[in-house]
Amino acid sequence: MLFPSRLPRRAQSASIGLALTLALSCSSSLVLAQTSATSANPAQSTDAPREAGRKGAAANLNATQTEPRRGVTPQAGGGEELDITVTAARLDVARDQINTAVGASNYEISREAIETQPLGANASLSTTLLQAPGVAQDSFGQLHVRGDHANLQYRINGIIVPETISGFSQLFDTRFARSIALITGALPAEYGYRTAGVVNIETRSGTLEPGGEISLYGGQRQTFLPSFTYGGSTGKVDYFVAGSYLQNNIGIENPTHSFNPVKDFSEQGRGFLYLSGIIDENTRLSFISGSAVSRFRFPDNPGQIPSFTAFGLSDFNSAGLREQQLEEANFNILSLQKSLGDLNMQIALFNRYTLTHFFPDPVGDVLFNGIASNVRHENFANGLQGDMSYQINPAHTFRAGVFADAERARTSNLATVLPLDSDGNPIDAPFAISDNSRKLGYLIGVYAQDEWKITNKLTLNYGARFDESYQFIDRNQLSPRVNLVYKPLDGTTVHLGYARYFTPPPLELIAPETVSKFAGTTGAPAVATDSPVKPERAHYFDAGVVQKFGNDLTVGFDAYYKHANDLIDEGQFGQAVVFAPFNYQHGKVYGTEITASYQLGNLSLYGNFAYSRAQGKNIVSSQFFFGADELAFIASHWVYLDHDQRFTISGGASYRWGDTLLTADLISGSGLRSGFANTERQPNYVQVNTGIKHDFDTPALGKMTARLDIINLTDRKYELRNGTGIGVAAPQFGQRRTILAGLSKSF
Repeated sequence: MLFPSRLPRRAQSASIGLALTLALSCSSSLVLAQTSATSANPAQSTDAPREAGRKGAAANLNATQTEPRRGVTPQAGGGEELDITVTAARLDVARDQINTAVGASNYEISREAIETQPLGANASLSTTLLQAPGVAQDSFGQLHVRGDHANLQYRINGIIVPETISGFSQLFDTRFARSIALITGALPAEYGYRTAGVVNIETRSGTLEPGGEISLYGGQRQTFLPSFTYGGSTGKVDYFVAGSYLQNNIGIENPTHSFNPVKDFSEQGRGFLYLSGIIDENTRLSFISGSAVSRFRFPDNPGQIPSFTAFGLSDFNSAGLREQQLEEANFNILSLQKSLGDLNMQIALFNRYTLTHFFPDPVGDVLFNGIASNVRHENFANGLQGDMSYQINPAHTFRAGVFADAERARTSNLATVLPLDSDGNPIDAPFAISDNSRKLGYLIGVYAQDEWKITNKLTLNYGARFDESYQFIDRNQLSPRVNLVYKPLDGTTVHLGYARYFTPPPLELIAPETVSKFAGTTGAPAVATDSPVKPERAHYFDAGVVQKFGNDLTVGFDAYYKHANDLIDEGQFGQAVVFAPFNYQHGKVYGTEITASYQLGNLSLYGNFAYSRAQGKNIVSSQFFFGADELAFIASHWVYLDHDQRFTISGGASYRWGDTLLTADLISGSGLRSGFANTERQPNYVQVNTGIKHDFDTPALGKMTARLDIINLTDRKYELRNGTGIGVAAPQFGQRRTILAGLSKSF
């Protein structure tokens, strides 16, 4: 049976039509600053500058403006009813009190830091997060934090966004972010499910940051990236929109070290909308919506030799393969926030739809792989999240919340295979096998915790959460959490924490295969066992210290250890790039991080160093993904996880000279694992990126900004993956030197 080798017209137009959607920009220059939410009062560490800025802005407005202002509703008698700007800033401060990171490590990337990095807001979210400590890069834009495979939770304004089906595209970009915080370590009780790290994105506001920007950006690798942002307010309504369209020929990593991949091309559109309405001085209703539609054409690896004869052919040019993948993700959040003095609450309804559809080369894939699979993964989620905080007295702040989520996952696989004769030899008689599945799953969780300020220098944050998972296996767990924070001296913060974690497998990635359907064909696995994927249970210990030297230099050190049962890992099995989870019966992950930041006038510097080891033993689910020899070896040996990278380094510098900004950053790693059962590793690598940005005025258009960026300045050739290792299907090389430039206009 032949499969379509082109995407449906509707999908093509959708991906292109999503192009220019929306994004707002502020221009400033501050480099990434590391902080640790380990103080007795989290607002005094990571949130204090932000809150002080908001309060100061509100005070300024009240003190300096006497005329009716934009966002102020006049009363019939001529008085002012409500100052929207001041109210919005105060409610943002109140929302910050609901969430806490006491005892965890909190690395905050400000709006200034986003704009200061090479590429600025044109950089992807994953690229931006690579500048945080303990974050290692992988192919397909994947991130590994502290030795975990993915396992990241994304939140917008504290609200969980259900994860999407992992492929090549990203749902979020940085244009709509006021700040991005990566929270790691022994997390407080409010954080569950995905626990390697929490990425909390605070949205920009049209009321607090009115105006917009339009930008054109592009260059080598057929890169073209227009974007648009705008925000403002009308009456009591605040709005902000952001969006972009990206096309290039490096949407998927090159399987060779050549400058330009063969047949690699992608189109990616993203859009974001934020609306909020002030109901009264203590109440705000918000709506957040985001969408991403992407189309990828797979790069070819020339010179490969077919392994099978099919359709009367035994020869096929591997540079002529036509494989494509369509990805779509949409989410909507409706939230109601209420602030009543010491009591702050937020309740949100959310839904998310995500789709990944792989279109094979109907002939070539059978010749090379013995199977051509038309694979479609689809997931629809609806849920509710409620959180509250109440300051009982100056010593105790009580926090509690609830989360409930229902997901419907559907997968379909229409695979063309070859039958085998009695001796196991393939016969040139292709036929199709249909293998479909669907599952309805639920997650339910509640938590409660108390932040107890024992003294001015000592704080204890303790609590627990209870989670119930109804999926292919029903499981639950009570998870205690405790963090101790001590500030013995001014500028010194020490933290010590323990967390019990419960991590359900991502339902949207599980695609049970009816192994028996493929028996006697070239699609049959070597092992027929298919035990269901289980939730991971882990004990996590974390300790660290942050030392500030004056106002300019901050240095931090952190160490962690994780012991897991049924440790969840993921790999790419089969043709569609959809990562599938499986369990190691036992797992251990441990490491250390050192981070530093320095600010002197217009010069900003930062650097991070991380050491990590991640190992597992005995695969106990989805065994049909693996060979019998590999399973036997892993059953009796501790093996390194495929994403284990011993050393990871990141750093950067920026300098502002008048209207000109010079910036550079680097990432370096000792190499991911490869070879049989991950017994080998890839070579180490270093990538340096640089950029220059200049603001100038024109008589006709006013203020403009021009920028020039270079990715991989030294043109270092390095291979992220060589196509071997547990759950690794193809080689991928890092991006070669790429020069990009752009022009933007603020208004």
